[in-house]
Amino acid sequence: MPRETKRRRNTFDQPTKQGIRVRGMFRIQLVEDGRIVGDSGWAQNLVVNEGFDDYLTRLLSAQASSKQISRMMLGTGVNPAVTDTALPGELNTATYTRTTVTVSVVASSAVEFQATWASANSHITASTALQNIGIINDTTSGGSMFAGRSYTASTWNTNQNVNASYRITFA
Repeated sequence: MPRETKRRRNTFDQPTKQGIRVRGMFRIQLVEDGRIVGDSGWAQNLVVNEGFDDYLTRLLSAQASSKQISRMMLGTGVNPAVTDTALPGELNTATYTRTTVTVSVVASSAVEFQATWASANSHITASTALQNIGIINDTTSGGSMFAGRSYTASTWNTNQNVNASYRITFA
């Protein structure tokens, strides 16, 4: 009798199920006299539509119109919607400039942006209730936000620095 053999499946005939998930996390710390007086802990954010289109899709397709994250911003508003291009309640950029980020690769699948608002630079003239954060490509009130999120409000006093980290992970 002939021996039956199992037919091997050709894996090339089967569609693969792969995907890349982009996830963002942020952390904000209020620092006074070298001590951390407020810490949001790491919290998950929202990558908005413009973030995917202007930053990821165009960058991967080598379009000249792709954007790179260069600034971080703080605000007093609510969560951005997926369709937002700006941070709701962003602090007035006429007297308060967006802060330049330092970029570092954390792992082969993550990049981190760090920024500091030093009290010595007089970013605020009175206590301000910070409630959201975002990363963007522009130094002025224009540009396209990549991601943002609100968090439990924290009072930022004029004698305090703000240290912030924003991590984008690809998994």
